[in-house]
Amino acid sequence: MLLQQTPQPSTIVSLLPFVLILIIFYFIIIRPGTTRQKKLQAMIDSLKVGDKIITSSGIYGTIMGFRGDRIQVRVAENVKLEMSRNSVTALQNPEEEQ
Repeated sequence: MLLQQTPQPSTIVSLLPFVLILIIFYFIIIRPGTTRQKKLQAMIDSLKVGDKIITSSGIYGTIMGFRGDRIQVRVAENVKLEMSRNSVTALQNPEEEQ
């Protein structure tokens, strides 16, 4: 009596679930993060004097000047802070100023 061997799936077929998981991981986690980072960098590169900004620490202010990779931000009358340009996280909307 001879035993029949069942055919083993090929290596490509056995790796297919892992490849699909990696593709899903890329489109759900990695790609949106890089897109968000590119938009933030474009916004930081387009900053100009007079823009009303919000920093990563939650400070609201107006850009008064630039010095290399640093910006001067007016946060109150006669109060200016110098901070990294990369600390800016958003521009203020006009309706937020009330």
